[in-house]
Amino acid sequence: MSLAGKTLFITGASRGIGLAIALRAARDGANIVVAAKTAEAHPKLEGTIFTAAEEIEKAGGKALPLQLDIRDDAAVEAAMAQTAQHFGGIDIVVNNASAINLAPVATLEMKRFDLMHQINARGTYLVSRVALPYLAKSGNPHILMLSPPLDMKTKWFAGHTGYSMAKFGMSLVVLGLAGETKGRIGVNALWPRTTIATAAVKNLLGGDALMRSSRRPDILADAAHRIFLKDAKSFSGHFLIDDTFLAGEGVTDFDPYRADPTQPLAPDFFVPDDIPAPASASYAPLVK
Repeated sequence: MSLAGKTLFITGASRGIGLAIALRAARDGANIVVAAKTAEAHPKLEGTIFTAAEEIEKAGGKALPLQLDIRDDAAVEAAMAQTAQHFGGIDIVVNNASAINLAPVATLEMKRFDLMHQINARGTYLVSRVALPYLAKSGNPHILMLSPPLDMKTKWFAGHTGYSMAKFGMSLVVLGLAGETKGRIGVNALWPRTTIATAAVKNLLGGDALMRSSRRPDILADAAHRIFLKDAKSFSGHFLIDDTFLAGEGVTDFDPYRADPTQPLAPDFFVPDDIPAPASASYAPLVK
């Protein structure tokens, strides 16, 4: 089973987790739309839609780089139409684009609050909504959100309420849309147990030290790949933690995913206490 010939529309695919998911699908020979804002090189962020497209082509896939701001309704509609025209349809949508600001309520400016909600919650809703008629024509359509399980506890909100509201907003789209499309489209959420070695972790959360205590984006790419191979008619409405899901799929060795095998792993936000790490995951978390 593979994703050969399938078309994936991935937001935020110019780097990090989105690009890793794209490259895993590309190895199967999939078509990838790199839908992201970065068209020119950034001094602090590696990758553009064009460099990502080059990597995808080298990995064995076909790429269509599209500069896209998912806050723009007309632009999202045009991008979906261009995708369908270019590749003949859309099979999978990955809502990966996200904005983060961990300021508390007292100091989070409303323009920052609005930005997170426009990209995370509204952007995910918009991209998913516009994709529906295209996905309806696919033989095995999936929508995947990179968002957490809906675990409503104070500890996941206190200190960064604005970000948590926006991120859980993505998961609320999963909850509702999975019900609305039951038996037709697989709508699921995927979230990492640990921090992931991306530019956001390095620049916004913990620098090089936290990068070394993270897993590589490949763990999410492998998990997403397995989700996309599931029967969309029956596999929907799930809120999955990467290593727990992969363990259920038969994966036993998680050490290759570590950025630095000598360092303990740092736990991510929003992982529910009632979803324990697999015994085989060698999970030695840092204490937060």
